[in-house]
Amino acid sequence: MRHPHDMGGDEVVAFLDHLANDRDVAASTHNQALSALLFLYRDVLGIELPWLGDIARPRRPQRMPVVLTRDEVHRVLVLMEGTHALMARLLYGTGMRLMECVRPRVKDLDLARGEIVVRQGKGGKDRVTMVPRTLIPDLRTQLARARVLFAADRRHHLHEESLQRAIKRAVRDAGLAKPATTHSLRHSFATHLLESGYDIRTVQELLGHTDVSTTMIYTHVLNRGGRGVVSPLDRPP
Repeated sequence: MRHPHDMGGDEVVAFLDHLANDRDVAASTHNQALSALLFLYRDVLGIELPWLGDIARPRRPQRMPVVLTRDEVHRVLVLMEGTHALMARLLYGTGMRLMECVRPRVKDLDLARGEIVVRQGKGGKDRVTMVPRTLIPDLRTQLARARVLFAADRRHHLHEESLQRAIKRAVRDAGLAKPATTHSLRHSFATHLLESGYDIRTVQELLGHTDVSTTMIYTHVLNRGGRGVVSPLDRPP
């Protein structure tokens, strides 16, 4: 029951180690506790804690991404209409994240070259990905419509939640049991490229992953279950 002012780095490290090792808290809970303590000492008490690099940190559980088959993607996309349909096709056709798809600028689209510049992606990095050729006519129409809207009321993009709701509704109406979201279309983009024979470095670059190990997870969810291993039950005696 000592006042925080009379304690410091050693006590903070001991408490955070206790959360990680004894309480087995989730990584998000541990991060929240660390942020709260740093705020308390730095902004309330005016004390700079020493570097806390040796704190035991709980590992985030690595979950397999939800990936749709090509048929499932088609069943979802065919149920969507209007701008939401175009955006969902862009998510699947380019591998962009939700906010990357919601906020592109006109100057980022080069339809002649079939490219789109994704600006300020995760980690603040820019990258280039392809524009599906089948979407170019619809994108030209959308660009013309966007210019009219911009001139009228300066509106420049839809709210991301409206797209999330539209995809969730399409997944439900398609009768899919998978908990698919907007990000599942990005996962499906990566998996289907690997299925088509593209090398993992190319997929890594298109997704904007810093480390290829992040992209490697898609090799475990290819079209064949069990990492492509043939079950002994499927081999005749």
